[in-house]
Amino acid sequence: MATILKNAVPKAEVTASLGQVCETVAGVIADIRERGDEAVRAYSEKFDKWSPDSFRLSDEEIQKIVASVPQQVIDDIRFVQEQVRTFARHQLASMTEFEVETLPGVKLGQKHIPVQAAGAYIPGGRYPLTASAHMTIVTAKVAGVPRVVACTPPIHGEIPAATVAAAHLAGADEIWLLGGVQAVAAMAVGTDAMQPVNLIAGPGNAYVAEAKRQLFGEIGIDLLAGPTEILVLADADADPFTCAVDLLSQAEHGPDSPAVLISTSREVAEKTIAEVEKLLPSMPTRDFAEPAWRDHGQVHVVDSLDEMYALADDFAFEHVEVLTAEPRLALEKMTQYGALFLGEGTCVSFGDKVIGTNHVLPTRGAARYTGGLWVGKYLKTVTYQEVTDTESQALLGRLCGRASRVELFEGHARSGDVRAAKAAGDALPWAADA
Repeated sequence: MATILKNAVPKAEVTASLGQVCETVAGVIADIRERGDEAVRAYSEKFDKWSPDSFRLSDEEIQKIVASVPQQVIDDIRFVQEQVRTFARHQLASMTEFEVETLPGVKLGQKHIPVQAAGAYIPGGRYPLTASAHMTIVTAKVAGVPRVVACTPPIHGEIPAATVAAAHLAGADEIWLLGGVQAVAAMAVGTDAMQPVNLIAGPGNAYVAEAKRQLFGEIGIDLLAGPTEILVLADADADPFTCAVDLLSQAEHGPDSPAVLISTSREVAEKTIAEVEKLLPSMPTRDFAEPAWRDHGQVHVVDSLDEMYALADDFAFEHVEVLTAEPRLALEKMTQYGALFLGEGTCVSFGDKVIGTNHVLPTRGAARYTGGLWVGKYLKTVTYQEVTDTESQALLGRLCGRASRVELFEGHARSGDVRAAKAAGDALPWAADA
């Protein structure tokens, strides 16, 4: 049995706040459907204090903004994007197209077609999240998406130059300084100024995630990536200071970001809590990290590694950092997570910022049924069929007729009958008067 040294606020409180988010988002989307660009501008003014002549940056404006970014930042962006691009290319290479002959003259095939327009949402209300540009845009371009629309909000009324540079260098075809629900809705339903996209990818706050949820079906989405989560798994040899630093590294994302420790050592758990309390007062991002830890932080002590991995799977968290003597054991023991970070030499922040795997990952238990954003999300895996052998046409036609009539689908049956008749001269008694 696990011992809980620290628990989060009751789920009922979180659920109640999500209800208000749902209602607000629905109203914004409905208004943008009705009033288009006028509504988009109104919400941008209301939420971001931003209302330029055009929300879309011109090529000249982009070049000017990129030129304002320090060269070291540009070099670092290029390096990180190459890591993301390399990993995405390996993912793409793992997706094979094929054609197989299953019966004489019966050819079945599979191919991958990129979506024709994708929206990349790059959060930025609090920080300039350049890494989200790498993850959404680079991956889409590796998949072959011909039109990628990038949306990112201004920060305190200022243009986030590094984010614009990252979006441009990643290959975005359009860059819009637009954020929040208004950006997601505009990309999804389209306005006079913006043509709609087929799929929207990227993380965001609770409002952005809810907008994607409500619009799913009308457009595709990557996944419901809500407030970031970190789960640290630590044995008796883990360093409590490292555990504390890494927990707070994700708590700083926002006041609703869960940070959880599970340890087989009560001593490590208690020392980690103490280290968190030491580190928090001097953190520049304390305004977000402190309420996140206070309201959503948890610490559990378990009796064994097996119990630790089982409890971790119950959480099904986005990021799972394994600080144990044999971290790769988690690859065998765990099945429900967005991404694993194995050993003290690896940290979640590497995945967020620089290492090359995608940081758009499932939250709120979604790891039970999906992984994170990857190159395949931008591809439609489609099939095709061709039957050229007359014996196979007759065989399948007769089978189709029998199978369809079992289900009382006479129209389907007759399509099969016609193939058998044309291929082998079978009678069509139902067509005697045709």
